Amino acid sequence: MRYPTKDFDPSLGMMGGITPMNPMMPGLGMVFNPLSQDLPVVKEIIHCTTCTLFPPNPNLPQPATRDRPPGCKTVFVGGVPENSNEQLIVEVFGQCGEIVAIRKSKKNFCHIRFAEEFTVDKALFLSGYRIRLGSSTDKKDSGRLHVDFAQARDDLYEWECHQRMLAREERHRRKIEDDLFRPPSPPPIVHYSDHESSQLGDKIKDDGQFPEAVHVLLTWLERGEVNRRNANNFYSMIQASNGHIRRLTGEKSQHEKEVEEAKDKFKIALAGIVGQFEQIVSVFQAASKQKAWDHFTKAQRKNLDMWRKQAEEIRNMHSEQLMDIRREEEMEMSDDDMEDPPDSKDSEDSGVSQAEALKEENDSLRCQLDAYRNELSFLQQALQGMQKQLLKIREELKEREAELEKSVEDKQQLNNQVLNLKEGLLNLQNTDIVQARYNERNGCHYNEPQVQSPIKLDNNTSEKISIHVGSCSTASPVCFELEKSQQDDRGGEENANQTSEKEGPQEKNPLSPVNSEREALLVGESRSVIGKTMQVAALTSLSEEQPPFAFMVWHLHTPGIIATFLHVHPFGASIEYICSYLQRLDTKINTSEVEALLSRLPCTFRQELSGVGASLEKRWSFCGFQGIKST
Repeated sequence: MRYPTKDFDPSLGMMGGITPMNPMMPGLGMVFNPLSQDLPVVKEIIHCTTCTLFPPNPNLPQPATRDRPPGCKTVFVGGVPENSNEQLIVEVFGQCGEIVAIRKSKKNFCHIRFAEEFTVDKALFLSGYRIRLGSSTDKKDSGRLHVDFAQARDDLYEWECHQRMLAREERHRRKIEDDLFRPPSPPPIVHYSDHESSQLGDKIKDDGQFPEAVHVLLTWLERGEVNRRNANNFYSMIQASNGHIRRLTGEKSQHEKEVEEAKDKFKIALAGIVGQFEQIVSVFQAASKQKAWDHFTKAQRKNLDMWRKQAEEIRNMHSEQLMDIRREEEMEMSDDDMEDPPDSKDSEDSGVSQAEALKEENDSLRCQLDAYRNELSFLQQALQGMQKQLLKIREELKEREAELEKSVEDKQQLNNQVLNLKEGLLNLQNTDIVQARYNERNGCHYNEPQVQSPIKLDNNTSEKISIHVGSCSTASPVCFELEKSQQDDRGGEENANQTSEKEGPQEKNPLSPVNSEREALLVGESRSVIGKTMQVAALTSLSEEQPPFAFMVWHLHTPGIIATFLHVHPFGASIEYICSYLQRLDTKINTSEVEALLSRLPCTFRQELSGVGASLEKRWSFCGFQGIKST
């Protein structure tokens, strides 16, 4: 649908005394480019039939617009009054040019597509105007127009079609120009006939027409127009062509003579020129001597020196050229002397052999060059590998230094721990006083602990402490040994087992309270536990609530109680069942402590799985007698 256009009336709303340039005028709309910013543009009030357009403040900046799409004929118009209709839009923007389509939205904006591209520039002129419908002051009857470029697929399609049309016209124009400036094609060569062959034979004999005639003859031969009937004619034409060889050879020798004569003349003339240059240089050299040089001014001396240098350069250049000519002549003379006319074949063979030898030498040199290149690349790779190894060695050295520092720190820490252990063992000697005070307070009489051997601590030896722990009046004294070495727990356990085996035969000793093999095994298994317990008791502060000797006695008596309990349960018992029994004797016993104690005595207690499926559970059983039978 095309909407009728309405010419803009420049007399409407004009202010007196001012003649501004309005881009809405029809005459200015023919320009495709936008208006220049340097020209004075004055926006005025535009009166229409149903609305009035008020210009924006001239001091405000121009409204921002997006980049113009190629072939843009569609504009976006925002700020349209709510009560506006399509007729109002045609009335306002129909002054810019012919409108092809209008797409109005309910959100106070619309898209207008014009018939020509230049009308978009006129529509952009209305951006920023305030529009009012009639004399109404309602907000729905007013608005501020914002006009900007819009990108439409129809505009882009028309622009691409127009560009393709221009490209076709350009290709057509270039083709016409190429046809005009292309050189004319050569005339076609006629086919063979007897008449043409007779004329061609005459042309071949003529020296001036020989090149063209030979070209025609060559074309006939390439076409394959030779047969038995015209073979004699072709033979005569080829023979006539062969007759020109002698003429061409003579012309060549004549030109060579002329060249030699010209060379001789040039050499003689060049020698005369070089001689004259020598005389000029000798003149400058004579003028440079002190007898004549002192009489010239400074400027004259400068010019003479410059001229002398130029003359010497030109003289040297011509002398080198003359020497090159003489050197070439000598080489030609030597080549002539070396040539032997009767043995021309031998000379050709020798030349071929020399060429082959040179070729082989060139190949060998090329192979050597490739070998040198490969060796150089290999050396570069080796150098890179050595550099990487050096960096790696440096990193390893840094790591070793860090490890050494760490080991020194660890050694210092171990020394500190040894010192602390020494102090703890020294404090252990004073535990008898603390034990006595504890006995007096609790009303229990313990025998005084007796240290059978002095405490010695050394890095290379183990310390052995034999302590008699007194019990109440109803208990008999128990003697146990503590062997503390720097070996691991397993080694300590093995040493403990060996000690128990060695002390087994000494059951007759009156100082030992062990009266059976069962007690010997219990004492042997618990020695590692007793050693760790003594370390904890020596290093920790001695509290009055729980003395270290009572703690050790608990560790000695508990395995025996558990062994007795499990002995009457041959099928084993769970850890909860065992703890429930022990908690009747001592409520402070914990399940984790009991399980840890059983785990540290693998020769006495063993954990087994019993049950099937969902009833699968872990049970502890007593295995001390099995060890005695196996030994």
